[in-house]
Amino acid sequence: MNIITLTTDMGLKDHYVAAIKGKIYSLKKDAVIVDISHEVKPFNILQAAFLIKNCLKDFPENTIHVLGVDPEPLVNFSQPEESILPVIMYFKKQYFVGTDNGIFSLILDNQKWDGLWAMEDVLSQPELMKFPTKNILIPAACKLANGMKPEELGSEKITIRKAIPLTAVIEPNVLKGSVTHIDHYGNIVTNVKKEDFHRVGKNIPFTIYFRQKEYYIDTISLGYNEVPPGEKVAIFNDADLLEIAINKGTPENGGGANALFGMRVGDVVRIEFTPRGSRNTLESLF
Repeated sequence: MNIITLTTDMGLKDHYVAAIKGKIYSLKKDAVIVDISHEVKPFNILQAAFLIKNCLKDFPENTIHVLGVDPEPLVNFSQPEESILPVIMYFKKQYFVGTDNGIFSLILDNQKWDGLWAMEDVLSQPELMKFPTKNILIPAACKLANGMKPEELGSEKITIRKAIPLTAVIEPNVLKGSVTHIDHYGNIVTNVKKEDFHRVGKNIPFTIYFRQKEYYIDTISLGYNEVPPGEKVAIFNDADLLEIAINKGTPENGGGANALFGMRVGDVVRIEFTPRGSRNTLESLF
């Protein structure tokens, strides 16, 4: 079985997604296609990387991920080293086919790839740039699925373009994160990792503040149903990221957490820890 996943910013209104799927089946009739998302905001590689990273562990070895967000290569003949080329990356026993626009660094998240190859043959085929996902990335993915080795498709590459991810900031007794994603339910997903939360304040009382001081939570729940429907809740989700939600809250039944709290991607979430014997602890006694 050859699984090819698709992550694009093409939406579902137009014919583009159908075209790339048709191209896959014309080149690999027995391919299994999985849509990660086609609703990535146009050219938003941060969002695309977030979606891919959060389901990566669920795919089997040798899955091939096509990254069709901001995929157009840039050829700089005067300074070839500045060109932005299509790339194949091997990481965690899976393949990633996309353009070196910074998205690979976001997927790696400071880890090292196991293999990296640049597909330089596109330099002599400018007509492929009209629809690079269909004309460049999909054929490469299908060749991999048909058993071709990545070194047959490109030359080894030793660097990638870097994009700067949003990371949580650790200060004494404070962890400051931000909203990185709002899902279909209106749940607020942050960049605060469970490991960082415990490193700063394991077994220490805390308060999570978001948007305004009157919105706060001082408990981490194991699941949404630990609070009554309509109540706010904080959990560490399946990716071990801090998530703020309204139990059973959705935009259709009165609003998800993002609407009720007025939260958007990029807004700050602040966690204040109150160790025993601190000034805040003492003040609470009087």
